[in-house]
Amino acid sequence: MAQTEKYVLNMGPQHPSTHGVLQVQVELDGENIVGAKPIMGYLHRGIEKLMESRTYTQCVPYTDRLDYVSAMNNNLGFCMAVEKLASIEVPRRAEYIRVICAELNRIASHHVFIGSLTNDLGSATGMIYAFRDREKILDLFNIICGARMTAHYIRIGGVAADAQEEFLKGAQEFVNYVPAMLDEYDRIFTGNEIFQARMKGTSIITRETALKYSMSGPNIRASGVDYDIRKIDKYGAYGDFDFEIPLGEQGDNWDRYIVRLKEVQQSANIIQQALDNMPDGPVMAKVPKVLKPPKGDAYHRVENTRGELGFYIVSDGSTKPYRVHIRRPSFVNLQALDSMCQGMLLADAVTAFATIDPLMGEVDC
Repeated sequence: MAQTEKYVLNMGPQHPSTHGVLQVQVELDGENIVGAKPIMGYLHRGIEKLMESRTYTQCVPYTDRLDYVSAMNNNLGFCMAVEKLASIEVPRRAEYIRVICAELNRIASHHVFIGSLTNDLGSATGMIYAFRDREKILDLFNIICGARMTAHYIRIGGVAADAQEEFLKGAQEFVNYVPAMLDEYDRIFTGNEIFQARMKGTSIITRETALKYSMSGPNIRASGVDYDIRKIDKYGAYGDFDFEIPLGEQGDNWDRYIVRLKEVQQSANIIQQALDNMPDGPVMAKVPKVLKPPKGDAYHRVENTRGELGFYIVSDGSTKPYRVHIRRPSFVNLQALDSMCQGMLLADAVTAFATIDPLMGEVDC
């Protein structure tokens, strides 16, 4: 009986489907994947160490460069950790503005997911449609803070400035546009039989496997695990809003896609509630110009677009953090790549990687 010899193929670090500088060593038996080993570190910038030589305020812009398509969520996680450490109470209006910005950024990030996924599967049209709609959100960020991606808008104690009427009106117009946008995606992508064939029943992550790898975000919810930190911890103003947590059934590539589509609608629902019930008042707490949190440590987590983003900060009582460690969801979620690829064809590795939706900026940190 003829047998093939197993061999190793390197995908990346210069490969368009790795969404950045990631190397994946794929062990193959013909076209069949025996194993897939992600090799990271090509984008390491030492952000955690850099923060030790910066003041707490100066640390905030570094968080923009982690998951750089979800900068608002990164700002929020770090600022809330410092606020917990220094016992700073954020004004209610600022909490609502933070939620609006974080959920807009969640939708924008899912636009990147949809566009890059469809592009990886051979549809350049998908990228164009998704990025067209993402531009609407980036334009709103440009209005509220003068930046599009690395926002540095959410600050320790609140936000940099109050939301302008132009921003609030634009956010309302975008929320009104979401149903038509999702309907268009359904007609172009979701209903495509080739797209479905590549996604359904492939790269299944069972509930048990997802829990074993400590996955979080849309990836674990696609496997049927009802785990969303916005619901569990109700941090910030999230306890004021009524929204559902979309769940998958099989945990395959299709479920990971559908869950993110449904999350876009839920984020729009949260934004609508925040716009309807926006409180009056200040948008920044009284924070000392020279911030020196007391000695101690604090950990705070938020539901980033890719899962649980946590900041652990140790204070020695000075103006700079003694130690910062960041729990990055993309780094943790990538552990499942080997399990997802085993038994699949080489072309399926691209799909599996795309539905994990990692962002290499926060993987390497």
